[in-house]
Amino acid sequence: MNVAQRLTAMACRMPDVPAVVEPLGYDRHGHRQYRQVSFRQLDEDTDRISRGLQHLGVQPGTRLALLVRAGIDFVALVFGLLKCGAVPILIDPGMGLRRLVNCLAEVRPAGFIAIPLAQAVRTVLRRKFPAARLNVTVGSRWFWGGPTLEDLRAGPAQGEATVPRRPEDPAAIIFTSGGTGPPKGVLYCHGTFDAQVEQLQQHYDIQPGEVDLPCFPLFGLFNCALGATAVIPDMNPSRPAKVNPAKIVEAITDWKVTQTFGSPAVWERVSRYCLERGVRLESVRRVFSAGAPVPLDVLKRMIACIHPEGDVYTPYGATEALPVASIGAREVLRHTAAQTLNGAGVCVGKPFPGIRWMVIQIVDGPIADIQQVRPLPPGQIGELVVSGPVVTREYVTRTEANRLAKIPDGGRLWHRMGDVGYLDVQGRFWMCGRLVHRVLTANGPLFSTPVEEVFNQHPAVRRSALVGVGSAGRQRPVVIIEPNPGYWPRTKKQRQSLIGQLRQLAASNSATAAVEDFLFHPSLPVDVRHNVKIDREKLARWAAGKLH
Repeated sequence: MNVAQRLTAMACRMPDVPAVVEPLGYDRHGHRQYRQVSFRQLDEDTDRISRGLQHLGVQPGTRLALLVRAGIDFVALVFGLLKCGAVPILIDPGMGLRRLVNCLAEVRPAGFIAIPLAQAVRTVLRRKFPAARLNVTVGSRWFWGGPTLEDLRAGPAQGEATVPRRPEDPAAIIFTSGGTGPPKGVLYCHGTFDAQVEQLQQHYDIQPGEVDLPCFPLFGLFNCALGATAVIPDMNPSRPAKVNPAKIVEAITDWKVTQTFGSPAVWERVSRYCLERGVRLESVRRVFSAGAPVPLDVLKRMIACIHPEGDVYTPYGATEALPVASIGAREVLRHTAAQTLNGAGVCVGKPFPGIRWMVIQIVDGPIADIQQVRPLPPGQIGELVVSGPVVTREYVTRTEANRLAKIPDGGRLWHRMGDVGYLDVQGRFWMCGRLVHRVLTANGPLFSTPVEEVFNQHPAVRRSALVGVGSAGRQRPVVIIEPNPGYWPRTKKQRQSLIGQLRQLAASNSATAAVEDFLFHPSLPVDVRHNVKIDREKLARWAAGKLH
């Protein structure tokens, strides 16, 4: 089994349907121009790339760093690498040069398939990549030599393009966002990818011939396996909070997009744009958003601007295990939102078929065997652990994290999601925040999500972050507020008034009654992938400096 065979199957089924569309510039009349390839063209192109890589000396299991902008070439290269059995290393360039270089050095790639600027950096820092000898430039080659992508495409026309793989064979290394700790390289196998495609197709009833706008490049790959046209948006995927909403609306309108995936930061901007201008996205029936809980007002605005029968889904998971659970905005707004605002946490829904999960008593440290865990009853907060076909088995960098994140269970592994929460009597999981973000006070733990959701409903609050100041077990809970535009307290009187309102709100709810300290921050620091995961560790250090 090679997961890239799914692309070949779609090329046989619908050869002339557009597979990938990428934006170009505008013509003299102001109309957007696009470049596109059909499923047949893409499949033939990936065959050429696979043969070219094999001719270059790439063997099954060879690790190659892929640093290419989102678009047709990116999709073609990933499937070409999968077809020849290589293992592409996929990483967010937005994490910054130093972190990116360190992550890639840890994984020891045998080469780079990259744009000229990345190849130039690799050449200058070649001592960090002693094994990188199979290098392909995507674009104009400068002074470092070696083949280009066009050379691969012009390679041997004969020979087997798709190398047989087993479900347990490595398919890719994908780095975590580094939202809590250094980014880690997660090993994906062909069976993992195949199970993900199957779960997404069946649960959301995604049909061949649909049109998707993936605002996160990796989700564009699923489209080709599902038979959906991937329309690449005109945006910097590493800066979703800076997206131009007009360009997202433009692509949806031009291609009659039926579904789209993006960070909550994307839909924050797009939904406001649509509301202010009365724009309707009538073709869209599914909006997906993940990375962090989606604010309720964003869910309301997106529901209002898509097809009347459409929904906004918030699939829950992590780089190490995706998808795990799902819930739609219509269910949230009707049945769980009021509880969220009252400090109950955020409901992420029921598990996908094939996913086993349980909430266990919190343990700070490794768990050597599943027999050592203590499952908790519904309603009791603990740590979520999951098992199933979409759950990855190991990290290949920062491998010491395997002891902390994986629990052996005979022939299976459980993954510790790193999230705390509880199951309700309907079997839904209510997320209460990250395990490492709980605040350990003298009177017991406080969990970030229930506390923050109470304060986020205040009209002056854009978002908030609970942090602890002091030593564990005696921490002082502090809530840091990022005010909405126009609500920054500029005078001492305004500051005292807003703090008084927040304290009154805190006293009205058992989840927040212990909070008395508030600080104001102009812009809470967030992760590089989704621009929504708040860096509470950084804020805790900042708060400690402010309070002492």
